[in-house]
Amino acid sequence: MDSMTNITGTWLGTYWQMGKPTRFEVTFVQNGNALCGNILDDGYLGEATLQGEVVGRNISFVKSYISITKKRASVNYNGTISEDGNSMQGKWDFFEMLGFQNWEAHRNEENLEDELRKYITVQLPNNVRELEPITI
Repeated sequence: MDSMTNITGTWLGTYWQMGKPTRFEVTFVQNGNALCGNILDDGYLGEATLQGEVVGRNISFVKSYISITKKRASVNYNGTISEDGNSMQGKWDFFEMLGFQNWEAHRNEENLEDELRKYITVQLPNNVRELEPITI
């Protein structure tokens, strides 16, 4: 049996438009090949829903912004999920009107652990050992 990638969970991503990056957070809910979820852009377009599918390591979904009229709200995303299942990248297009541009995303948990490790390393003073013997 083919072990299918399950991407359910929170991911952090970036998409580029005219070379300018926009960060986003996406929550995928995968059920078999079917995909749905929510996206929050770090930009004026804000919240969106998504619907699509995962077939093998290929992902495709349509992102529909909530705040805009249906006519200009939907964006196509296509991409490939990495072998370890922790990152993905591909191209997005506004139904081919703006050309195809890049996007990428990675699982949030991995990122948070790294950030935490970095933070802890920075916060810990180098001279901890020298501080210990102080008694009053």
